[in-house]
Amino acid sequence: MATARLDYVAPWWTYWLHNFPHFNFSLLSVDSTFKPEDGSYQQSLILLACLGAVGLGFSLLFLGGFLVCLCCCRRNLDEDTKRPNTCCITWVAIITGLIVCSAVGVGFYGNSETNDGVYQLTYSLYNANHTLESINNMVATSRGSVETGVKQHLERLDEIFATKPEYLQALRFMRLMMGNIIRELAALPDISKTKVDLAAVADQTTFAEYYRWLTYLLLLILDLVICLAMCLGMAKHSQFLLITLNRAIVVNLQGVSDFCVSPDKFIVNQTKDFLSADVAHYYLFCSTNLPNPFQQSLTVCQRSLTTMQIQIQGLLQFSVPVFPSAQRDLLGIQRLLNSTEFSVHQLTALLDCRGLHKDYLDALIGVCYDGVEGLLYLSLFSLLAACALSAMLCVIFRLWTLMGSREKEYDDIDEEDPFNPEPRRFSYNPRRSNTHSFCSYISSFGSQASLHPPPQSSSSSTVPPPEYMNQSMLFGSTPRYENVPLIRGGSPPPSYSPSMRTTYLSMTDAQIRHFGTDFQV
Repeated sequence: MATARLDYVAPWWTYWLHNFPHFNFSLLSVDSTFKPEDGSYQQSLILLACLGAVGLGFSLLFLGGFLVCLCCCRRNLDEDTKRPNTCCITWVAIITGLIVCSAVGVGFYGNSETNDGVYQLTYSLYNANHTLESINNMVATSRGSVETGVKQHLERLDEIFATKPEYLQALRFMRLMMGNIIRELAALPDISKTKVDLAAVADQTTFAEYYRWLTYLLLLILDLVICLAMCLGMAKHSQFLLITLNRAIVVNLQGVSDFCVSPDKFIVNQTKDFLSADVAHYYLFCSTNLPNPFQQSLTVCQRSLTTMQIQIQGLLQFSVPVFPSAQRDLLGIQRLLNSTEFSVHQLTALLDCRGLHKDYLDALIGVCYDGVEGLLYLSLFSLLAACALSAMLCVIFRLWTLMGSREKEYDDIDEEDPFNPEPRRFSYNPRRSNTHSFCSYISSFGSQASLHPPPQSSSSSTVPPPEYMNQSMLFGSTPRYENVPLIRGGSPPPSYSPSMRTTYLSMTDAQIRHFGTDFQV
């Protein structure tokens, strides 16, 4: 039915989504016609929603398997890799970060498009509801004024004109015209019989859309924060929320697409209880080839009102001079007929198909074009962001492993190597815990002043420095001296300063036997 429309053609993406296979819980094919009250159709939408759960399960399995493989291979990586190359992993993290940022941009656009479509839908619903309420109020007001007001005036005129049969005949003719007006007004559709309040639907849609828009706006901002946090290695499991939201988007996309392919058929089925098929088609298509189903009723009302006005004018002209008390009732009937005629003119304009048809088209365009397009972009954002964040999470775990192995590179240095860097060489070692400096030995006897060095001969000043001191002078202008003596001769002999050497030579035999050979030159 929608393919014959010249003013509305369903977009291609709705046809593509509509042709997606529909299956119930028994995996039997289901008609894709939009029937939200049908149980099989509801099962097909629920089954489509389960695809999101399957995607979530595969994502969890992938991440779990990756982490298991990472833990199993970490020991070999720590043993074999000393300087891992993280350039490739860094570039992968950068690319996934760019994908996430692009997905967030797509999400912002899709969220805005969906909001615009829903706003256009609610605006059209409010306009259509205002038009229908105006029609209903005018019909009720016109019927009430004719049935109550005109009838009361006619009853009083019967009493006044009781002696004039010709005037009573004019009143009976007016009652006949009044009956025609009431009957034709009753033939107009009574909007109060409908089970759907368009204003209530618009209010609920606006309320839900506000929180949907706000939720996605916060989610998009949170996604940017998560991307930054994952780049810093502080976020986990952020893709699960995106996949969960994607399930709801898939259900909305499928249901709305099925509706957009054949909206006329669904609306005709929903309004068949209080609208005939020709009335529904008149407003849904608004073609010049379709006659106005209310034109005959409106014409009869207009002609009856005109006939009654002519009768009132004749009675005012001929009966008032004879029955002055009849003037008040005749003028009252004339005022009611004028207001009723004005209401009938307004009804003619409101019942024309162009106003309601425009609201209908605006609602369809808002839902099926902007709304579905925005949902598609939101679905694309969810998929891209979930995949990119999963990949970034894997990259971060890999990068943590490589960085951990790089830190262990400096922990494999031999503590016994005397040529290690200074901070490592003087770290704590239990084998060296009993080594004391030369000053500690001297302090055990009180002070260095208690040791009196013998007088040095003049020849001692001309003694050349040892060979190892001569070697140390090759790298500087002065000899290099050690402050702490080396023990057990396991390393190259130390070079003592002149004061340390003098103190050693001044020690007695008892002191030498007490300290052993630790201070032998």
